[in-house]
Amino acid sequence: MKQKLSVVKIGGNLIEDAEGCKQVLDLFAKMDGNKILVHGGGNKATELANQLGVESKMVNGRRITNAETLDIALMVYGGLVSKKIVAKLQALGTDAIGMSGADANAIRAHKRPKKNVDFGFVGDVDMVNTYGIFKLLQAGFTPIFCALTHDGKGQLFNTNADTIAAELAIAMSDQFETTLYYCFEKKGVLQDVEDENSVIHHIDSKGYDELLAYGIIADGMLPKLHNCFYALRNHVSKVCVGNTNMLEADNSDYTTLTL
Repeated sequence: MKQKLSVVKIGGNLIEDAEGCKQVLDLFAKMDGNKILVHGGGNKATELANQLGVESKMVNGRRITNAETLDIALMVYGGLVSKKIVAKLQALGTDAIGMSGADANAIRAHKRPKKNVDFGFVGDVDMVNTYGIFKLLQAGFTPIFCALTHDGKGQLFNTNADTIAAELAIAMSDQFETTLYYCFEKKGVLQDVEDENSVIHHIDSKGYDELLAYGIIADGMLPKLHNCFYALRNHVSKVCVGNTNMLEADNSDYTTLTL
């Protein structure tokens, strides 16, 4: 029987909220078994860019990353946010180790090809070094991944944190029974975006198609749920979407996605 692995992705809004960040890290530290944390930090990157007089450009919610904004992403994701999270987890008894995709050659990517939009130094994942990550877990470390990858030739890339979480969960599913958690400010996928309590507690692939057809899943939830079902189709056991409380052992008020 495979050991279990939890891959938890937390978004930038949670990171910016001091109380919310404290709560999610407390709960993450209490989770049993093997675990990996993936974090964003886009809001903090935009804030620093503004302070430095560097314009931040977005297209359909995706960040355009030029040389200047890549440097800012390195400072914020791989430095400021990563090290604060690692220090807080160490204080909670979790032997965390902050990582980018370049560390231990963990996540290799290629520059996204130019199509309708040139996203600049944005990477699409090619490979996850499952052996290296497995050895870290086996040694008792908890990897904390930021939203950075590399091409193996010295170039770093900004890469969507939701995608990194999905790719890690998929790659590690050969060795582990893997559950992927997308933790954000909502309780889960909502039937009515105006009603915070209208959580859809279970969605399978047929239900997903119906929700798409009726326009219930739209806007920012589209890429998130795309990543969810991409992970499920590639051998991740279960995907959960919800707020911080989802990580509590006795909580069931969130969305579970299965095939």
